[in-house]
Amino acid sequence: MTRVIDLRSDTVTKPTPAMRAAMAAAEVGDDVFGDDPTVNRLEARAAEAVGKEAALFVPSGTMANLVALLTHSNPGDEVILGDQSHIFQYEVGGAARIAGLVTRTLANRPDGTLDPEELRAAIRPETIHSPGSRLLCLENTHNRCAGAALPPAAVAGLAEIARRRGLAVHLDGARIFNAAAALGVTAAELAAPCDSISFCFSKGLGAPVGSVLCGKREFIDRARRFRKLLGGGMRQAGVLAAAALYALDNHIERLPEDHTNARRLAEGLAALGPFRPILPQTNIVVVDVLEGRVDDWLAAFAAEGVLAVAFGPGRFRMVTHLDVRSADVDEALTRITRIVGARHR
Repeated sequence: MTRVIDLRSDTVTKPTPAMRAAMAAAEVGDDVFGDDPTVNRLEARAAEAVGKEAALFVPSGTMANLVALLTHSNPGDEVILGDQSHIFQYEVGGAARIAGLVTRTLANRPDGTLDPEELRAAIRPETIHSPGSRLLCLENTHNRCAGAALPPAAVAGLAEIARRRGLAVHLDGARIFNAAAALGVTAAELAAPCDSISFCFSKGLGAPVGSVLCGKREFIDRARRFRKLLGGGMRQAGVLAAAALYALDNHIERLPEDHTNARRLAEGLAALGPFRPILPQTNIVVVDVLEGRVDDWLAAFAAEGVLAVAFGPGRFRMVTHLDVRSADVDEALTRITRIVGARHR
């Protein structure tokens, strides 16, 4: 049977044996009552990692972002964010449907940033005619911008524009440690200009479940109530928190390996005629298809045991991760080369 090389996302990783052992041995309590010791340790560790006062463990990145939106704003307020942002593209309209916010989108530049002048022009005061802009959301790394890592100066510049006009700033840092590794800085440096940051344990860090929202202690105290509103109280969540703690201790330093594998994959695909990949900064390879239909290529890949996902018109995405080694990249390229050769006969 052909071994499957799963490049659909870094969310497909399986817990390592050591991570499973940590989960099995986890000391637990009731987190809604605040007495799960493993969750408490995780929240303290996560907040420290990104330079914030406190943190809140939640089931998913989508919930972390929505809790941030709810905590920073009131219904009818306006949130400004990129048109390619995960919050706008992939979170089912929760900002509008649940938080009651007006979304104002600005065009993301290829590097994932926003144009500072466009941001200045977009910020609106509250009047009898318009909602007031209350929140700016940024994303780092930027998923739909080929995993671009936004440098500290870019984040700080945009955050300063927002703050001078009275807006809070939330950073969707689902893959913030990938960004830090790519840029050679700390996650805390990248998060410093922002009032809050969310990040995921279940992507590049390889844990099975969970994300965290970090910010000032008062902000997190308010956020805890919104987590409860959304059904995010997880009771004996220490079993999951133990996996996240293990990931923080053991899986951050290895992230450059994923970036190297992504570049290796992109370079191999670039050597094949039908594909034009964007050279990745981190672990996400976005590929433009120059010949044929994306769905046909993905079906052919899958038949050979290589999994990827469509990523917009004429594009697909591949993501390297904990369960993909350099030999797997070589094998995936061998299979894809064979597919291309068969189609060009």
